[in-house]
Amino acid sequence: MARRQPGRGADRIGGAQVVCDLCDREALVAAAAAAAEPFGSPDIVVHAAGLNPRRPALELTPADWDRTVALNLTAPFLLTRELVPAMIAQGWGRILHIASLQSVRAFADGLPYGATKGGLIQLTRAMAHEWGRHGVTCNAIAPGFFPTELTAALVEQPETWAALAEQTCLGRNGTLEDLHGPAIFLCSDASAYVTGQVLFVDGGFTAR
Repeated sequence: MARRQPGRGADRIGGAQVVCDLCDREALVAAAAAAAEPFGSPDIVVHAAGLNPRRPALELTPADWDRTVALNLTAPFLLTRELVPAMIAQGWGRILHIASLQSVRAFADGLPYGATKGGLIQLTRAMAHEWGRHGVTCNAIAPGFFPTELTAALVEQPETWAALAEQTCLGRNGTLEDLHGPAIFLCSDASAYVTGQVLFVDGGFTAR
């Protein structure tokens, strides 16, 4: 976790971990408080946790829906609400959501995931509107197809994975390094006049 100190020549950088169940609302509040202990209140919050049950809609249970909404949409709101007062107080903060291609289009067996990722884009805009005047920006990155735990089933199907790559303008799927630059940009002073935006890092998948 990086700690930015406005008005000083360099940032302090260190590392610490806080573990909690992001679907547990009380645990979220405790985690937000614990995150401030090592270095002070965080200046940057990145919401990267996600859940995709990957089942046909008629096979989903109410518990599947509730847990997906809790992790993908409710947790970003509640955790940010706990952390943003300190950002407002210092006049600087960065909120970054990890959206998805499914924020804007549908894929098979992805009903709750798509619904929550669509909601995350509107949450991004609403937070940008709410806190922009206090120096706090909120943006989102919408990745294309990357090798992650959520896409493991696709990666294990070479023909499907290759077909997805062919649908991009660049002819390949993403690597995690492809996300570094966009994330740094949206979490730094370089994006001071950018808020409420969704940056698709998808190799041009949505451009075709």
